[in-house]
Amino acid sequence: MVVNNTKANTPPPPAAAMGTEHHRAINMPAMGVERHKVSAPERRTTCQALRQRLAEVFFPDDPLHRFKNQPPAKKLVLALQYFFPIFDWGSQYSLRLLRSDAVAGLTIASLAIPQGISYAKLANLPPIIGLYSSFVPPLIYALLGSSRDLAVGPVSIASLVMGSMLREAVAPEQQPIVYLQLAFTATFFAGLFQASLGFLRLGFMVDFLSKATLTGFMGGAAVIVSLQQLKGLLGIVHFTTHMGFVDVMASVVKRHAEWEWQTIVMGVAFLAVLLGTRQISARNPRLFWVSAAAPLSSVIISTVISYLCRGHAISIIGDLPRGVNPPSMNMLAFSGPFVALSIKTGIMTGILSLTEGIAVGRTFASINNYAVDGNKEMMAIGVMNMAGSCASCYVTTGSFSRSAVNYSAGCKTAVSNIVMAAAVLVTLLFLMPLFHYTPNVILSAIIITAVVGLIDVRGAARLWKVDKLDFLACLAAFLGVLLVSVQVGLALAVGISLFKVLLQVTRPNTVVMGRIPGTQSFRNMAQYKDAVKVPSFLVVGVESAIYFANSTYLVERIMRYLREEEEGGQGVKCVVLDMGAVAAIDTSGLDALAELKRVLDKRGVELVLANPVASVTERMYSSVVGDAFGSDRIFFSVAEAVAAAPHKTTMP
Repeated sequence: MVVNNTKANTPPPPAAAMGTEHHRAINMPAMGVERHKVSAPERRTTCQALRQRLAEVFFPDDPLHRFKNQPPAKKLVLALQYFFPIFDWGSQYSLRLLRSDAVAGLTIASLAIPQGISYAKLANLPPIIGLYSSFVPPLIYALLGSSRDLAVGPVSIASLVMGSMLREAVAPEQQPIVYLQLAFTATFFAGLFQASLGFLRLGFMVDFLSKATLTGFMGGAAVIVSLQQLKGLLGIVHFTTHMGFVDVMASVVKRHAEWEWQTIVMGVAFLAVLLGTRQISARNPRLFWVSAAAPLSSVIISTVISYLCRGHAISIIGDLPRGVNPPSMNMLAFSGPFVALSIKTGIMTGILSLTEGIAVGRTFASINNYAVDGNKEMMAIGVMNMAGSCASCYVTTGSFSRSAVNYSAGCKTAVSNIVMAAAVLVTLLFLMPLFHYTPNVILSAIIITAVVGLIDVRGAARLWKVDKLDFLACLAAFLGVLLVSVQVGLALAVGISLFKVLLQVTRPNTVVMGRIPGTQSFRNMAQYKDAVKVPSFLVVGVESAIYFANSTYLVERIMRYLREEEEGGQGVKCVVLDMGAVAAIDTSGLDALAELKRVLDKRGVELVLANPVASVTERMYSSVVGDAFGSDRIFFSVAEAVAAAPHKTTMP
């Protein structure tokens, strides 16, 4: 709203002068600037403001919008579809979709069966637990999950973290029952943590693991997982239980007498085949089935070879029990000396599995142009793990490798998970004796092939090119996992992510701004080389919210800008703060602005504010800042602030 038609004293420049050189622009007269009032938003009650703020924080997607203006019966149907997405897409399910899902489900089952056995051993659990975890959780996810492409089951990183954390307190070889109890209890707490985040809509907490730190952590964990498989590839019996790079390599060298050449030959041969098929599928996506079928084919072939060569020092899996998942609710331990360890392990594995599962789901949702509700996914994965802990399963989530195969195989809905679970059920009921002679070395080869894709060298190189601080965070997480332990690496990853956030909050970016010749726009002078300073003015842009954590720094930084201007011989009569990028301000920030004004007043320098957003304006007008500045020192734009100053000089 225009409240004053006051113009600048000088007329606008002639059109011919607009194309003059930069140094001439400094002497150009100012263009006319019309003064506008900075209005505060409509006043709200405390309850209204709190309600709106909570809605923005916890319900940014407005999940209840579909229930508006609907009859009760329709609301009931919509509620069922919201909490059980299978009722949403199930009504349109057809035989054509079933054919596609059946092919995809059988394809990922051929990958899930050998991976499930392998990942269970990675978590120091009996191999059969990996198959149990590939049966019940996919069925639950098919009912509750919103992703069409996510293939559920055990994953390498969560298995590694669980195995390394629990092994510090309990040796699985000496206390297998206690270890199993801890694994199931940790899985329950992981699910409880995940479901709670989704129910309370606190999914943003998972975002504290930045992409950079995850790249480093995943890469380091992949290297550690691969090195741990040297035990199986070389046939070593007495191997270190530590995860550090130095300890693993020392154990490999120290136990060289236990190396078995038969195991080495078989391991290297099948590892080469698995890596080769992976490259074939990567180069030609139409041949996705080559890498998908390779693990199960390798298991079958190696089992036959092991049976024919039995007695030749090749370690085998041995007997696996037949039948469906036995109940394990009685094994959940909520008291005793290891409860704290179970909770800590559950939270750690819960965060990692959530991060991977949601990232994978959103990736394929964006490819297929549909939406995935992150909070619903958290609840689905959480309920899946809580139920799984009562059915002899350990932590599961959406696997990138299986989901990629699922997508490439043409899955259409979550029914592909049901088909995969059915294939695993048949295996549990009828095919378990066939795995008796499966060599452990092939499981090691399968794990190495699965985790090698987690080492993202190109991603790390991009981090170095774009953001050196992100690269250092990535490197620190990588070295923490590699040289110390997985827990230390994860702690470093979280710590570095939080440190980066704190650094950006406590040390926000500020810029000196100049006017673009021939316009009324003020821009960062470091970015726009043709921007020029207005004599007697210091225009500072603040590119962050102003909080208690950074208010003192901002005052000090502005005073430093002022000192540098004065030392350079530039007299400053007015400081203009461009607050267009200040999204929020608290009481400490308001007090800091008032204090800065008092300091500058004593030095004979005027302080004015320009372009505040609605929430900031509302707080300023209801605080000491409104009293100290008044409406005549808060301006609609930087140009208006400069034009309205009583000591303004000729502007570019």
